[in-house]
Amino acid sequence: MRRLHALHITQGANFSAGWAEIIRSYLSHGFAMEALLVYTQNLPFRTQQSFLPLILKICASHYLLVLGKSLHSESIKAGTVHELLTGTTLVSMYSKCKKITLARKVFDEMPVKNLVTYNSMIGGYSMNGDLVSASALFHLAPGRTPVTWAVMIEGYAGIENLVAAREMFNSTPPWMKTVVTWTVMIHGYAANGEMDAARELFEEMPVKNAYVWSSMITGYFKRGDACEAKALFNRIQTPNLINWNSLIAGFAKMGFCEESLEAFRQMQGFGIEPDEFTIASVLSTCSQLGSIDSAREVHEFIRRKKIKMNIFVNNGLVDMYAKCGDLDKARGIFDAMIIRNDSCWNSMISGLASHGRSDEALELFSQMEASEVKPNSVTFLVVLSACTHAGFLEQGLQIFGSMHKYGLKAGVEHYGCLVDLFSRAGRLADAYNVIKMMPMKPNEVVWGTLLGACRVYLDMEMADQVVLEANNTNISISSVNDAEYVLLSNIYAASEKWERAENIRRKMMENKLSKTPGCSRIGLGETKQQSNVAFS
Repeated sequence: MRRLHALHITQGANFSAGWAEIIRSYLSHGFAMEALLVYTQNLPFRTQQSFLPLILKICASHYLLVLGKSLHSESIKAGTVHELLTGTTLVSMYSKCKKITLARKVFDEMPVKNLVTYNSMIGGYSMNGDLVSASALFHLAPGRTPVTWAVMIEGYAGIENLVAAREMFNSTPPWMKTVVTWTVMIHGYAANGEMDAARELFEEMPVKNAYVWSSMITGYFKRGDACEAKALFNRIQTPNLINWNSLIAGFAKMGFCEESLEAFRQMQGFGIEPDEFTIASVLSTCSQLGSIDSAREVHEFIRRKKIKMNIFVNNGLVDMYAKCGDLDKARGIFDAMIIRNDSCWNSMISGLASHGRSDEALELFSQMEASEVKPNSVTFLVVLSACTHAGFLEQGLQIFGSMHKYGLKAGVEHYGCLVDLFSRAGRLADAYNVIKMMPMKPNEVVWGTLLGACRVYLDMEMADQVVLEANNTNISISSVNDAEYVLLSNIYAASEKWERAENIRRKMMENKLSKTPGCSRIGLGETKQQSNVAFS
């Protein structure tokens, strides 16, 4: 690819044709961003509009709205905006970038529209959850294709209106009920956890493709039924990469690390090469294992197999190294990334915070706020946890108070961090007041946090109040867990309230509760052979 690029740069005779060939080559090999870079950096070539629809598709898939608008302006100047293919692609681009009003404006201004144009606009409404407008346009369309029916079914399933989705599926004419239509309906059931309905329709499906098998496998994993997911996978005569990816990812998400790695090994045994989605799941597995040797080995595997380093792989590497304790390696990969999403920022901030580097975590959070990627609820939970463990009370309060700037509402976990902040600082009355002002019902974890602080600071009066309040909110201290009994007993014992401590112990015996013994696990002599089984 590099030789091709250099060859055309040196040929000045046919400049535009050379760059056009480079773009074709990049796109045909899956290097969309490289094709986009060539297009945007060569102004003389950009006056030619033959590649505009292809470049707009790249903008849509990568949500590059600013560039898409710029290309829209260029097409207006060039007089090609009303061409059928250009207009249809603009409708699709704006829809995928969630600018549905702009998409409809382009649609309405097009002098000529075909069924693909209508499908793009209907699909735009559907993917943005506006099924009223989608349905209205569906009935106005001059005709329908199998895609028209499929996007409507998918739209209703996307807003969890499975009854309407099934009605649309049942109304689809038999000659338009293709494998895609069946797949969309079954996926709608599976994605919404309706596995019985999905299974019934799946068994009726005349011809099954790889995607519907994967939807079913993923659906069972999502329901927590790994056995049924594996059994369904075993029914596939010749599983392809999509099917293997569903199996490997499903095991990884359920925490079945050994099963995930074994599936990865078996896939390679069948001669199927992994892609970046496979690797993302394997990286997640290594993160859960926390093995730095496995982490380094999978990274070497990526290099050896020349796996495409997209944002998912890079995110996985950052998360894996951070959780395995190699923060310098994680930070090196993070800093080298050109494009970062919120998940990547969260992984790096979390890694720093969980390893006691709270100052760096907060500094990185400030950098995130200054970037184009804005923090989400998970980000704030991670940063508040960093403040909690470091005892940064004032910073934690400021960060908690800034959530509204991003249109975020604090959840029970965020309030729990606030309670923990005050509790660790010994300000138990403030922690109690936070619990009382929470807009949602406090759970046993929140009450348990304050109760733990009562033991540390020997505040028996507050401990009694916690028990009373917990009971008043129907979270009886006896319904929480045995740890709360032990904690409360220790508080009374530390305050030399032996009678109360004994009463708590008696309640434990009456409820047949006992203190759960602590345990630890360490890895002894982790061998290379274990890793090589997966990363062959």
